[in-house]
Amino acid sequence: MAEFNAFLESVRRYIKITAGDSMVHKSVVQAVNGLREFLQAERKRIPGDILFEADRLECQFFDGYDPSFDGDEPPGL
Repeated sequence: MAEFNAFLESVRRYIKITAGDSMVHKSVVQAVNGLREFLQAERKRIPGDILFEADRLECQFFDGYDPSFDGDEPPGL
């Protein structure tokens, strides 16, 4: 769990640092894209909170918003 939390924090820092950039590094995209599906397929008994955070991270990275906060939806929703 500690390693996963460290990964989450690293990606969230990367999101903040690159917020104004039009491109992101390919290795970060590969690490985040499909993360929940990978965890679900590769490991048994993954706690639900880890799967939730993996989904949340994908939304933050690719869509630019955090689905767990009301009022933080993208414009038009």
